[in-house]
Amino acid sequence: MSNTLLKIRPDRTHKPIQPVSYLQPKAPPEIVIGNEVIALLSVSPIQDDHDILATLLGGDQWKIHSALSLQSASAFLRAHVVPVVVCEHDLSPGTWAQLLDEIRLLAIPPILVMTCRVADDHLWAEALNVGAYDVLAKPFDRREVTRILSSAWLCWRQQYCALTMSQGPTPMAALAAEPAGSCSSA
Repeated sequence: MSNTLLKIRPDRTHKPIQPVSYLQPKAPPEIVIGNEVIALLSVSPIQDDHDILATLLGGDQWKIHSALSLQSASAFLRAHVVPVVVCEHDLSPGTWAQLLDEIRLLAIPPILVMTCRVADDHLWAEALNVGAYDVLAKPFDRREVTRILSSAWLCWRQQYCALTMSQGPTPMAALAAEPAGSCSSA
């Protein structure tokens, strides 16, 4: 059976006027088109963490924003759409779990990946049970960082596409127009 609708032309022939498909859903909007940049927020009171991530993810695919505190990260996330947040375990004052709670309140919540120097099984289980996407152990390994953050971004994209499909079309230019910058409290 064909998915093509036949209409009778004014000349009474039964030729297809225009193929119409009723079984194909609309394709989800693309978050990244071509060579656009993926935004990432690095949250750590340690400036070296931001620098190392920027070096490991160097290139044109990732735009690293940085926040030195929970407060500056929260303010940045309320003002910008960011697919992935990489957050240090200890944000004194504050914790990664507090940031995760704030992320859940956002209209388009990012995926949170926690970092820690001592990433043991207990901490890893706690992070996943509370809702973090994954844990990156320090010192960072380039392949592991790239694998986990790329996977987190793909997960966010899938969730975002599902969200926009349920709420109707959302212009993707809105994401590209998000202001860039850093929320470092220097």
